[in-house]
Amino acid sequence: MTVTRGKEKFSGYNKPKRTPGHATKSHAVLAKQGDQVKLIRFGQQGVSGAGKNPQSEKDKARRKSFKARHAANIAKGKMSAAYWANKTKW
Repeated sequence: MTVTRGKEKFSGYNKPKRTPGHATKSHAVLAKQGDQVKLIRFGQQGVSGAGKNPQSEKDKARRKSFKARHAANIAKGKMSAAYWANKTKW
């Protein structure tokens, strides 16, 4: 199922994709919750997260800081950029 939004194609709703051609944001997702659909761009271009299983103490600290700093926005759910950044990059 391919969904088109403007000139961009998505493999479906709630499926994030990389956007290497975008000037500032590294990922995009066409978020859908109920009848509401929203294009969300998130993540700074060129910056990596710590990954799902960080090995170094530095990466563990970065991950913990991100989650603490954005906890309120992550809790907002699928219609927030922080939710998708947390799920995809951290």
